Amino acid sequence: MSLAPRAVLVHRTTEYEELVAHHGTHGQAAFFLSSRGRHIEEVAERHERSRRALAEVTSAIPLTWRQARVERADLDRFLFAPEDVVIVVGQDGLVANVAKYLSGQPVLGIDTEPGRNPGVLVRHRPRDTAGLLAAAGSTSVDELTMVEAVADDTQRLVALNEIYLGAAGHQTARYRLGLEGDGGVVEAQASSGVLVGTGTGATGWLRSVWQERGGALRLPAPTETRLVWFVREAWPSPATGTSLTAGELPAPTRLRLTVESERLIAFGDGMEGDSLELTWGQTVEVGVCAERLRLVG
Repeated sequence: MSLAPRAVLVHRTTEYEELVAHHGTHGQAAFFLSSRGRHIEEVAERHERSRRALAEVTSAIPLTWRQARVERADLDRFLFAPEDVVIVVGQDGLVANVAKYLSGQPVLGIDTEPGRNPGVLVRHRPRDTAGLLAAAGSTSVDELTMVEAVADDTQRLVALNEIYLGAAGHQTARYRLGLEGDGGVVEAQASSGVLVGTGTGATGWLRSVWQERGGALRLPAPTETRLVWFVREAWPSPATGTSLTAGELPAPTRLRLTVESERLIAFGDGMEGDSLELTWGQTVEVGVCAERLRLVG
């Protein structure tokens, strides 16, 4: 007998909950905010909207389905199953947070604050949930390209938006950079790090770097099997160059970086706490990930 689908609701702790947990009571949190020119009523109202959205989504799940909830901080300890339908209730960034833990499960993004969130990844309203779940299996799905970094010691990192490679604390990173199939051209560099991103990431951090460079490269579409990469603030010196500072990475091409610092890290989608640790002489390759995020359109 096949298992009934399981709806996994992914959410995050609200700012109000974090404030009350830190300060102990609503009143103390209100005093803290007022001392900084803010009002707790605004934060509490956003909290209530988020909780109402979560309750509405929960009530829309069919009674025959199983349910589970997971908070963002617990994603790395949660085991997703093949039959899961993942419902992300919150911001666009929460979809990116959960993407690397999935292996083909469909993702439904529910926007709790329309107008405040861009809605690139959380495309639906709480009221749409019932209809979308009823049509599960026949609803159109966008397969979004992801990026992966694989180190020579088998460490692996996957991200939906971008992967950053550089020094912890964003100090000067030293490494050797090259492309597969590029005639063996390798350049020693000292920079603020390397950013490799997808078409989904082209709406965020990647876009800001692209704009600073004059927009010469064509940014990929979210479903396009192509990445772009940028070296941030490469420093020219007798020992380091600046000729390899941007480019495209169509699959299956890989960008290869060999560490020449005591310690570098690689992290994805802004989550520096979940990173690869790289030491002198290690090599890491970055390119298009075989897995894709299946986002309900």
